Amino acid sequence: MKEAVATLKRKLQPAAKYLFALLPVSLFLVECFAYAFLGSGVKLWPLAFGALWALILGSILFVLPRLAARITFGVIYYLSLLYAGIQTGYYFMFGGMIWISDCLYASEAADYANVLLSYPVWWWIILVAMAAWGGFLLWKFPRWERKRAGYAIAAGVCAVSTVGAFTLPELEFYLDYQQLKDGSYADTLAGGDYARMQSAEAAYENMFNAYRLYQTCGLNQMLCKDIYTNYLYPLTPAYTRAQKEATEELDDYFADREQRQTNDMTGLLEGKNVILVLMESMDDWMIGEHTPTIAKLMEEGINFTQFYTPLYGSIRTFNTEFCINTGSFLSNDGGYAFDYVTNDYGQSLANQLKNAGYSSAMVFHYNDPAFYSRGVYSLAMGYDRYVCYEDYVTAEEWKTAQYDDTLLFTNSALCDLFFRQEDGPTLNFIITRSAHLSYSYNEVLSNWGLSKYPEYRYLTEDQRTNCALLKARLVDDMFAALLEELEARGQLENTVIIGVTDHYTYGYRVSGSLELDYEAMYSLSGVDYELLLEKTPCFIWSADMEAIEVDKTVSTADLLPTVLNLLGVEGEYSYLGRDIFDDSYDGVVYFSDGSWICGNLAYDTALNQIFTLDGTDPTDDPDYATAVSGIYDQMVADFVKRNNLILKANYYKD
Repeated sequence: MKEAVATLKRKLQPAAKYLFALLPVSLFLVECFAYAFLGSGVKLWPLAFGALWALILGSILFVLPRLAARITFGVIYYLSLLYAGIQTGYYFMFGGMIWISDCLYASEAADYANVLLSYPVWWWIILVAMAAWGGFLLWKFPRWERKRAGYAIAAGVCAVSTVGAFTLPELEFYLDYQQLKDGSYADTLAGGDYARMQSAEAAYENMFNAYRLYQTCGLNQMLCKDIYTNYLYPLTPAYTRAQKEATEELDDYFADREQRQTNDMTGLLEGKNVILVLMESMDDWMIGEHTPTIAKLMEEGINFTQFYTPLYGSIRTFNTEFCINTGSFLSNDGGYAFDYVTNDYGQSLANQLKNAGYSSAMVFHYNDPAFYSRGVYSLAMGYDRYVCYEDYVTAEEWKTAQYDDTLLFTNSALCDLFFRQEDGPTLNFIITRSAHLSYSYNEVLSNWGLSKYPEYRYLTEDQRTNCALLKARLVDDMFAALLEELEARGQLENTVIIGVTDHYTYGYRVSGSLELDYEAMYSLSGVDYELLLEKTPCFIWSADMEAIEVDKTVSTADLLPTVLNLLGVEGEYSYLGRDIFDDSYDGVVYFSDGSWICGNLAYDTALNQIFTLDGTDPTDDPDYATAVSGIYDQMVADFVKRNNLILKANYYKD
């Protein structure tokens, strides 16, 4: 028997060296795993780049000593598999991908870890199987002969594959250009002008969107570009020079742009206390009979009917929170939001108001100050204090009090702090919680809300809609309590309330699935395109003002300069957004993926289609010729670039 086994081993020994091929093949399979879940509608470019990187890494493993190769393979394989798992998992949830820096937000998502149970079964099976396969390879790590000729071949393969990985994009850009040139926009690209924001070249060079970059070059090359651009390049002298050039470019842009003009709304609300409310997840379709207080404020105040909250970066709530306070969106090219916590935010809402005589500014929220580092960022943006509700109740009380946004006004200590007596007007920033996902009866906040309003369990036949409207009712309760307390303290006439939503109800998903229920959301919001779901409620109310309905198409970036104009705060404000009431500003919304909305026209990069907001034929619109000429495409590219430069160059420090 022993002789038979020995004979079999001798026969298999010549073939054992070929088992080395399992290493690069396994690395390539990680790319295939990602492609299987990310590649719907995606061309084969990620797999082509994945094959080249498998050859590069395989060549490196070949020349290393066996122990070093074993360790290197294990590290690369499992980190790659983890990266693929994170990216595909995020894609299931949000339909996009993230940068390395965004992984630092993982702790903020811990409260929603139960969504992992909703991931596709095949995703779990393949992920576990690949993890087990990697362990098997490490256990039975192959041996191979290393001869001089083998080293030469490995070096050649590595060199050729590396050159291929960094020249293949040029072929892709050319083919992408030809396809676009020969497609529906051929007549608009006069002279071969190629400036479309969503192009493969723009995605690769500007890194404006993580998923678009993946479509262009796959996981491995995307990871390398992310590491170099956001972690290595900033250490070089070239980066310092680029910072200086960025500042000069921004100076030139703001100097050439038409200056802010005063108008009939300038100073309308001057000297009033300001209460800014970020209404978490309060979509437009949730406003109505179930939110009588909010509906009343919108009807009696300034109601912005075409207000959009585009996503920049990968964290929706803090993206809007950051923009309404600073005038800029988060960077969308991979920078970690809190890399910019040391920036100068002298142009922020809090700082501008305090410079204008406001005595103090505070942030009020239920969450711990470490969440999104709000305790640090609030101070950086000019607020004097971040107030966490948990600090004002006992541990036992907090078990239920944490679900109630009205706690701010039912808790005497919190309420007195909110309505503090100062020598000048105050700014208070409230971040609500109640309307946040998820929308099911067994979710803790929904369950608490049903104990208060049990009738919402039977409102409609759709559990998701019932929970969303229930949570909207809870947010409305907070506004009702606010108005009641303002009146009781004699401050109703001397206060302006600004309500703005951070994002639409992206947590509205197909029951029992992670898939977004777009058809239901289209029906609820009364739109036909995903891009238009980004329209959310925004209003400004004061007791002594006339009702105004503003139909101009505007975005989050326009709110801060508009508020400063209404409050009569003087100064030169170099914001990317504009005062909505400035007659020289027609209104436009720029999305970080290259989409845009201007007037009645909109362009969606995902559809590569121009359409109208009212459903009419876009070719009948007088601005259609301008739209298809690529002018708006260049404008959105410039906007996204300048937005990122403002943060990277710490533009407002001077």
